[in-house]
Amino acid sequence: MDTLTAILRFVHVVGAVFMAWPLYALITVNERGRLGPPLGDRADSYMENIIRGQAVRCYAFQIALLLSGLLLIWFRGLGLSALWTNWVLTLKVLLLLALMSLLSHIHFGLQPRLDTLFARAANRVIPSDVAAEIMGLRMRRKKIAATCLFLVLALILLGLQVFERFPSLLTVALLLASALFAWRAFRTHIPYGWV
Repeated sequence: MDTLTAILRFVHVVGAVFMAWPLYALITVNERGRLGPPLGDRADSYMENIIRGQAVRCYAFQIALLLSGLLLIWFRGLGLSALWTNWVLTLKVLLLLALMSLLSHIHFGLQPRLDTLFARAANRVIPSDVAAEIMGLRMRRKKIAATCLFLVLALILLGLQVFERFPSLLTVALLLASALFAWRAFRTHIPYGWV
């Protein structure tokens, strides 16, 4: 049982690491912005293909996190009632569901709209009204990516506290630092990583 628990922990932690995609999406989008016009060039096609393809992988990592987390709870002898009695676990599940909802909004809502707009303007100059709509949808997707980055950081912080809590002030300080980092990744291309 110890070996199985160790494997589940590994899957759980690796799943969380692989959910770092919102950070890299923000970096990619910020780097594309530095290239400037024209909208609809090969850089846009390349970026949109990467972003479009990442959704399925994100779902796989999120499901792996959910299942491995539930199995870890069960193997620790806590039972599923721990999801309601342990506020950290409750919050982790709610944040993961929020993350999945935001991903679904992008994958099934925003991305198809962007794909349609780019397809309409294929091989020609994008009209200003279509360009404005593309930029608006991209900005909304970028804001959601920053929110997802914060949620991933919060999930990791809470994951560290499932069985051993941090002092409340430290938790709040780390959540604020996570929010600041997500905001910074949204605003800049973070050339030096953390700073």
